[in-house]
Amino acid sequence: MKVYLALDPRNPLTATADYARRAERLGCDGLHVAETVHDSLAVSLLALEHTSRITVRTAVTLAFVRSPTLTAYTAWDLSMISGGRFELGLGTQIKQNIRDRYGMPWSDPIARLRDYVGALDALFDAFRTGDTVHFESDNYRLTRMQPYFNPGPSDAVRPPIWLGAVNAGMCELAGGVARGIVTHSTNSDPGYLRDVVRPALARGVETSGRADEPLVVASTAIATGRTDEAVAGERERQRRMLAFLYSTPAYATGLARRGLADLPDRLRSLVRTELWDELPSVLPDSILDELLVCGRHDEIPAMLKARFGDVADGIVLPPLADGDDDESLGACVAELQRAN
Repeated sequence: MKVYLALDPRNPLTATADYARRAERLGCDGLHVAETVHDSLAVSLLALEHTSRITVRTAVTLAFVRSPTLTAYTAWDLSMISGGRFELGLGTQIKQNIRDRYGMPWSDPIARLRDYVGALDALFDAFRTGDTVHFESDNYRLTRMQPYFNPGPSDAVRPPIWLGAVNAGMCELAGGVARGIVTHSTNSDPGYLRDVVRPALARGVETSGRADEPLVVASTAIATGRTDEAVAGERERQRRMLAFLYSTPAYATGLARRGLADLPDRLRSLVRTELWDELPSVLPDSILDELLVCGRHDEIPAMLKARFGDVADGIVLPPLADGDDDESLGACVAELQRAN
């Protein structure tokens, strides 16, 4: 099983280099870079510059707030400077954030992301060959790439495209167009991966006629640490995070499958009145136990392998705590990588 480490999105940019080097020393296969308060591509540049082995994957870069051409330029550059260690994970975000946080237009996300990936593929082809680009769809029209603006011809490694996917429609799209998917912490339980994600990916593979199978990296909710006290602290942090995430309608599917369909409405009522501090109280221990994998570093490999060994190709561990954890966490990473 591949093991990826999440980078805390609130880390200052000045801490990125040390964090990435530490992930490499721990033996991780790669680093996942989110996009919340920093530009994910800028953070990826820093991480790649200060490492030599690990994969750096955005998880995820927001597609609809960027021109496909600008994204392609940056992804190509990152692949070139790293010798092919960069992987571009793309996501849609929700309508309210795209419109009200980024000030950008919204349209059908599945159709638009399909066109976005198609545009990137056309641009990468142009960069590889040095030829012009021609791509026209309902959402994007790219018909101009003069030699002066083309970074090719080039033998750079084509950046693999991954999709952040939650619901069946986006998973089906990923099955047709992406190297793999990165699941969301609210929809990563093994039953959901087995019953919803995997069948949707298979439909996408069949429709597209592709020969290879897309990979699944599970970004599940995990509370772990070297000691029981550290685990307890992480459990409360995850309680707050999950309460916020499950207030988003797009992430509610997993709760409905557990018979908790009323829970998102209760969370959203607190969000509408901006009672942020009260959100965790809506997730009592009985519910949190269903949503969260909890255990020390020496306990967590067996738990994760039992849950995800037959439904995921990789797992994402939560952001690092202080350096005192490195010995136990390195052993945890190595044990997970021994999973078939």
